[in-house]
Amino acid sequence: MIILNMKKHDIIFIILLILIFIPFILSSNIFNAYLTFNHNHSLMTSFIKFAILATIGEIIGLRIKTGVYTKPGFGILPRMLVWGFIGVTIKIAMVIFATGTPYLLEYLGLNGAIKSMGGDFTLEKLFVSFSISVFLNVIYAPVMMTFHRITDMHINNTGGTIRGFFTPFGFNNLLLNLDWDVQWNFVFKKTIPLFWIPAHTITFLLPPDFRILFAAILGIALGTILAIADIMGDSKSIMKK
Repeated sequence: MIILNMKKHDIIFIILLILIFIPFILSSNIFNAYLTFNHNHSLMTSFIKFAILATIGEIIGLRIKTGVYTKPGFGILPRMLVWGFIGVTIKIAMVIFATGTPYLLEYLGLNGAIKSMGGDFTLEKLFVSFSISVFLNVIYAPVMMTFHRITDMHINNTGGTIRGFFTPFGFNNLLLNLDWDVQWNFVFKKTIPLFWIPAHTITFLLPPDFRILFAAILGIALGTILAIADIMGDSKSIMKK
């Protein structure tokens, strides 16, 4: 059952979110310091941003699914570690695809693809950004999403503790028990073409220093998507019984 009624703890949660973001909006010094640190330490800031923002997305997903923001065994710290690591891989993947795709398009005959990414908005830049997003989401995203689902299952199976998280994963059993019907028919076939490719097209239209921040903010949406996927999986299991 999805619970959406606004309660006192929802208001507190929203206030905390505002407190996280508002210093960067109100203070140009803080915002400029962030830009400098992000430019000089992009992998570190990718870890931090995803560890915080994408985990917030999962917390929101838990709220949608159960009506609470946390529960015993949820494992906020292990989830932050996973999302931090995924954030680093996303940053690496974005650099690879944002650099390589324009060269590929040039090789295929689209002259000016590389130059277009450094200029103002044009239809050519939109097409190149769309192409980058397609390659990123078709080649990298399914692996990332499957890896996340496996780590999520492991966290749940080990009680959400840090000690449990660092026990052997047992990838074979986790892969066998993964709900591939939901993973393929919802997570891959629907969210990638209908949400992630358009969303990341916008991402690659942004300046490089802002792309990973926007991608991390999209992690909040990912938490909601994963919650819906869990609900779909639970409903299917109930129907089979």
